[in-house]
Amino acid sequence: MFLGTDPAVVRAMLTLAKVTKNDVVYDLGCGDGRILIAAAKTYGARGVGIDIDPVQVAAATAAAQAAGVSDKVTFKVGDIFDPSVTFSDATVVTLFLLPELNLRLQPRLRELKRGTRVVSNSFDMGTAWPPDKAEQIGNFAIYLWTVR
Repeated sequence: MFLGTDPAVVRAMLTLAKVTKNDVVYDLGCGDGRILIAAAKTYGARGVGIDIDPVQVAAATAAAQAAGVSDKVTFKVGDIFDPSVTFSDATVVTLFLLPELNLRLQPRLRELKRGTRVVSNSFDMGTAWPPDKAEQIGNFAIYLWTVR
């Protein structure tokens, strides 16, 4: 089920992760692509969105073209739990996944290169990986981790 991230939360997530033009942002479960489109438009970041739903990937691709950022962001159909789906070149990873998916993804996230920032809308990673920072944006919590 797709639930888009509120625009104020998108801005806050990108700010909390300190996204810059030098970042490669991966949005795992990217939905309509709004986080990556904002990262590209606001900060000039490059990005890759991965979603299991081809309809969402098509919508995200069309939205990126309409926003004029298709040279900076790409969207792919894929299962983020499939080992052949890689995101090891990420410097920032954004998430808006259910808690059990965050927990399942945590080992792969913790293997990313040192300094990679992970930011999640609404859900943390449980007690095994407490966030470095958490903020409340309206009715939403956002969490930030830095891979060490």
